[in-house]
Order: sequence, then structure tokens, then C-alpha cells
Amino acid sequence: MTRAGRVLAGIDEAGLGPLLGPMTLGFSAFRVPNGAAALHELLADAVAPETAAGSERLVVADSKQVFARTAEGHERLEATALAFLALAANDGHGPRSGLELLQAVPAALRPDPALLARHPWYRLLPERLPVWVAPETLSAHVARLRAAADGAGVSLLAAGVRAIPAGELNASFSETQNKSLTHWQKSADVFEYLWSRFGSEGLDLVVDRHGGRKFYHELLATGFPYTEVETVAESAVSCEYTVRATQPVPRRMRITFEVRAEERSFAVALGSCLAKYVREICMGAFNRFFTDLQADLAPTAGYHTDGTRWLTDAREAVLRAQLHPRVLVRER
Repeated sequence: MTRAGRVLAGIDEAGLGPLLGPMTLGFSAFRVPNGAAALHELLADAVAPETAAGSERLVVADSKQVFARTAEGHERLEATALAFLALAANDGHGPRSGLELLQAVPAALRPDPALLARHPWYRLLPERLPVWVAPETLSAHVARLRAAADGAGVSLLAAGVRAIPAGELNASFSETQNKSLTHWQKSADVFEYLWSRFGSEGLDLVVDRHGGRKFYHELLATGFPYTEVETVAESAVSCEYTVRATQPVPRRMRITFEVRAEERSFAVALGSCLAKYVREICMGAFNRFFTDLQADLAPTAGYHTDGTRWLTDAREAVLRAQLHPRVLVRER
């Protein structure tokens, strides 16, 4: 496909607030024809914006709508995540194991191997993907999605997840003394990747707004030195900026931080699903590791109330694990 068209990208997180487990940052970038309809319309033969009984289409929406802690909810989330990762992959099939899932991003966005090794449960990531959806069902989804994308002239240029284990988050918290700033710094590496790869084409990036942060001009100016950052509009629900550079090659990016961005941006909604899927895969490994040490231990999703319950229940397993300091519980 030629480079004619627009590059639309989106980023969303999962797991910013929990007590246990990683924070994950999902991203996607599409090239769509100039003047084309919204991506949900372009891919409607393969993708739906909401769940519907009996539908054979993938669901791309806020992960809270796509995922539920049921067999069907796990299958639905995994089908969406792995089908789009397959569409984006050069080899056409995407990650085949949990470790490949974490590594299916540029090197700068992968977990540091030495730091990851301090979290022993990551050794129990699934050896094979998919975990929940039948392989033949996934293959059918991928075929329909690829046909829909080809027919609409849509290319998925990039998709993946940056996974940040608790130990890496805690190290960053020590440096920043600020959870919001840590979130920004980890996200900024994804911004930089998308900017460096697609800025020369002109990039339209939408980001789900970072908690209570409302204004981003100063952070963008610091994060993108030797560029011109212009504030287009700032409001209680949306902040829009342009970033321009002339050297070493001309680049341009429009970046919008928006409340509930997944409702407007297909790319953000897909990022939400990717981020949630990777966090669920990681928490599955977490629970397997500690249940192997204490068979009667009920699993946890890692959020604050249940995570606190789990820490009380898991004292025996935690003692047996002999963990490195600061890798289990988030400090902020």
C-alpha cells in the first residue's frame, strides 16, 4: 500500500491504580485513506463497537465493556487483542507466547530482562497463546479482519503494549516522588516511538487523559526538545496541541488528551483492549506462581481492596517466595 492517507494513533493504560501487578500501556497506529469514514465503519465486516449475542465480529471498545471475568469475557478480550496483533505483525501471526507478547514492541518499550527476572512469576507466563479463545476461532477472526482492512484500504502500522512491572514502577516512584509523573514518563516513551516512526507523515495521536492532569504544554515542550509546541485548545475534557520539528527531517504531530478518549478514537479503544489483555495475562502468571506456593490461596486481580485481602491471605506464600525487595507491592 502507498503512503497516501492519514496516520491515526491512540494510547490507553490499564492498571494505573492497582496495588499489585504491572501497569500496561497499549497503543495502536493505523493508516487510513484521506476522507475515509471512521475505523469502526471501515472495518464493520469484522469489528463491532459493542458486544452482541451471537455476533462473530471482534469487539473494539473501552476494555471495561469488552472484558468480564467470565469465560466469554476472557475469550472476547483475547480474540480482539490477538487478532489485531496478528494483523500488525510482519509474520502475520503475532505473539505465540506470553513472553513474546511482552517483547512484541520496540526494544526501548520492553521490560528490562534483569529487572523482569526479579519478578519470578513472569517465568510462568503462558507458553502458548491463545489461552482462552480456540485457535480456529482466532484464525477465522484474523482472516475476516484482514479482508476487511484490505477492502477498506486500512493498514495497521503498529500495535503493542508496554508492560511496566511493579519493581520498575517503584524505582520510578523513588525518582519522581509522583505517581502522575511516573505515568507521564512511561507514556512519553511511547509518544516518542510513534513520533519518530510516523511524525514525518503527519501523526494524529489521541491519548486517554492522565488522571487529574489537565494541561500538557510544558511537559510536551520538555519531552520534545528542539520542536515547536503549540497549544490549540485546552478545556476540562480535552487538550489539543501540535508538535513540529524541521530537523533532521520535517515532522508534525497533533496530540490530543481527552477524557473517555476510547469513546471517540478507535485507536485508543484498541489500545485499551491490548493493555487490559496483557495485564490479565501477567496477573494469571502472578496467581499461578503464588498458588503453587500456597494451594488454598484465592487469586486476585490486584486492585486495592482485593489486593489488600490477598496480601493478608498470602503471607505464607510470600515468605516462601523469598522475593527481591520492592517487586511485589506498589509504593504509590
